[in-house]
Amino acid sequence: MVTENPDPPEAVVEKREAFLRDAFWLGLVLKLLHSLIEILCGFALLWVSHEALLHFAQAVTAIFLVGHPSDLVANALRTAAERFNGSEQSFAAWYLLSHGVVKADLVAGVLADRRWAYPAFMAALILFIAYQVYRMFFGPPWALLALTVIDVIVLGLTWHEWRYRQSQRSGQPE
Repeated sequence: MVTENPDPPEAVVEKREAFLRDAFWLGLVLKLLHSLIEILCGFALLWVSHEALLHFAQAVTAIFLVGHPSDLVANALRTAAERFNGSEQSFAAWYLLSHGVVKADLVAGVLADRRWAYPAFMAALILFIAYQVYRMFFGPPWALLALTVIDVIVLGLTWHEWRYRQSQRSGQPE
């Protein structure tokens, strides 16, 4: 049985475009929230001592290790906290701060519809994606893989939105 599509082609394109634009804006809001979290975590790493971080990691993981002493995630977190030295903490703080500030600034530019912000945001995302892929070779990649997939999706949506905005400005269909 063949069913006909009740929507004319223009309506289908409009629905697709509306979905992509909604996804784009949601992605931008999530990126902005993620950037703010990175900035807060960066400042926290600058102000909190290594001993306090270690104590916090031990307190959090103790809850899980009581019932399951071989809990993989809890043991990995505790080991990472123990190995997290002063220079790594400083690097992580400045990385999070710079990454968060750059992304927040670029997302704000895109939200304000600044023409320069779209290509700059896409270039920054490409650099972040490349660095994240590089970092995946040196440690457990799951968190970075998730962030990278989200970045790739946001990059594609940003590219689409940028082209859409350009076509709207020039008055020509895409």
